[in-house]
Amino acid sequence: MGFLKGKTAIITGGGKALLKDGSPGSIGYGVALAYAKEGANLVITGRNVEKLENAKKDLEENYGIEVLALPADVSAGNDNEGVVKNVIDKTIEKFSRIDVLINIAQASASGVPLGDHTTENFDLAIYSGLYGTFYFMKYAYPHLKESKGTVINFASGAGLFGNYGQGSYAAAKEGIRGLSRVAATEWAPDGINVNVICPLAFTKALEDFKDHYPQAYEKNVKIPPVGYLGRSEPDIGRVCVQLASEDFKYLTGETLTLEGGLGLRP
Repeated sequence: MGFLKGKTAIITGGGKALLKDGSPGSIGYGVALAYAKEGANLVITGRNVEKLENAKKDLEENYGIEVLALPADVSAGNDNEGVVKNVIDKTIEKFSRIDVLINIAQASASGVPLGDHTTENFDLAIYSGLYGTFYFMKYAYPHLKESKGTVINFASGAGLFGNYGQGSYAAAKEGIRGLSRVAATEWAPDGINVNVICPLAFTKALEDFKDHYPQAYEKNVKIPPVGYLGRSEPDIGRVCVQLASEDFKYLTGETLTLEGGLGLRP
């Protein structure tokens, strides 16, 4: 434990959310918790300032790390490059380095059939997910090159399997997968490792959906053979920790999407 001590990770969508049982209720917070346990200093971003501040307080008090909580809203009509560049600049000002970039933040209008999608629905997913990932990768690149760091991007089974009512979300996530493949090719000579995770996670949003629409939940949410949906910290967060380990620094090849939802560069 603690092998990420002294390193700095940026996690987009890292605000605190909890399930009824008190465990992490968002992927971003689960990943932040896993990284905090390994001693990494964190930069967490998101739209909800209260959730960011709650995450910062808990992570610093419980794990003795430093957390920089920065509101960042990548959306249509905003100065999105300026928003992202501000996060990168403040990260370097505070910690002087970037070792890991984890792009999780994503908003979408789920459940809207493709024929009913509006331009606003589409923009919501593309800007928050694909543009956000692109801008963070673009501006973090020089610092990741210096640290020979790691990029972990989040895609989704929605794109892999064509989930009903998730057209714009799937498009954004497939764009992220394609962007990640290109980055894995272009940045490998710089010593930067690029990976994609396609998780199926039990989050606060899904818990609320189950409570309010139990029949729809039973119809649409399929439990994988392991018997449960992925947990934000012990499953997904620990995978993100492993992908930042030195064990992966010597691996080369293309980005693959593996059955079971995990994309690795073997």
